Amino acid sequence: MAFRSGIYIVPTDRWYIERAVWLIAGGVLLTSTGLALWVQPYWILLVIATGLASITVSLTGFCIVGNILYRLGFKPKLAEETPTPAKWYRIRTDSWYLERRIYLAVGINISIASVLSLVHSPWWLAFTGFVGVAMVWFAATGFCIMANGLYWLGAEPRLAPEAGQCRMARRTTAARTRAA
Repeated sequence: MAFRSGIYIVPTDRWYIERAVWLIAGGVLLTSTGLALWVQPYWILLVIATGLASITVSLTGFCIVGNILYRLGFKPKLAEETPTPAKWYRIRTDSWYLERRIYLAVGINISIASVLSLVHSPWWLAFTGFVGVAMVWFAATGFCIMANGLYWLGAEPRLAPEAGQCRMARRTTAARTRAA
């Protein structure tokens, strides 16, 4: 991976499946974290289920919430080019692009933090709550600090760059290519 600069922001001009999934998952994380903190610690199992679903999406491309949104008429941006015979929504799994890495990293991190909140300290709920806020923020604004960290480390995004986005990164990469 080549280091780069610039800011990675996903498109927010319309609500596509992946963006809606981030919003829903963020809402689930915030709600279940709050319930685990103030009502019953075992509500954190919903965060673990969300984490396992995120890991499943990254490994197989299949997303339950994405399929529901697909049936409701949302359009995908990361879907496979050729739909499956049953017309299931699946993200592309042909390479480990940036957005797919985010699904895996988020799933692993919130699952571990959830287990730690049960067996070690409820302070780990602060992390799952932070991730929930970050996912809602990502869906609303298109900006995610983890996505930018992966982008700066060289992970290739699929949702951007589009016209006007990541412009500084393209210039920097082009300048490095010419210098080499």
